[in-house]
Amino acid sequence: MTRKQAREEAFILVFEKEFNDDSLEEILSLAEEVRDIEADEYIKKVFFGVFQNLEDIDAIISQNAVGWSIKRITKTALAILRLAIYEVKYYDEIPVSVAINEAVELAKKYATQEDASFINGILSTVSKNA
Repeated sequence: MTRKQAREEAFILVFEKEFNDDSLEEILSLAEEVRDIEADEYIKKVFFGVFQNLEDIDAIISQNAVGWSIKRITKTALAILRLAIYEVKYYDEIPVSVAINEAVELAKKYATQEDASFINGILSTVSKNA
């Protein structure tokens, strides 16, 4: 599995958690069983890392989404932002520019062009303060 595919799987897991009260372990286990994926180290690190740092990540989103309440951000855009901010702040092996570009690409695939622009703007601001 390429890093791009792994990132997409991690995004889907983060998104699924928005609608599921199961534990992170249960969500991952079910995804591996139903979608027949094999979660690699990256997927596990990012998926669990997002939720271990959720309070800080959401604070960063709130600080940089000027004029937007975090509750107004679509669940898709929020999951992408959480994943990308985790990569920018906590995953040193991934260049910031790659994290931003991949987040925008996920938004273009799973959200709207407006979401992609919104995500790009927030992540650009976050990266300047990183």
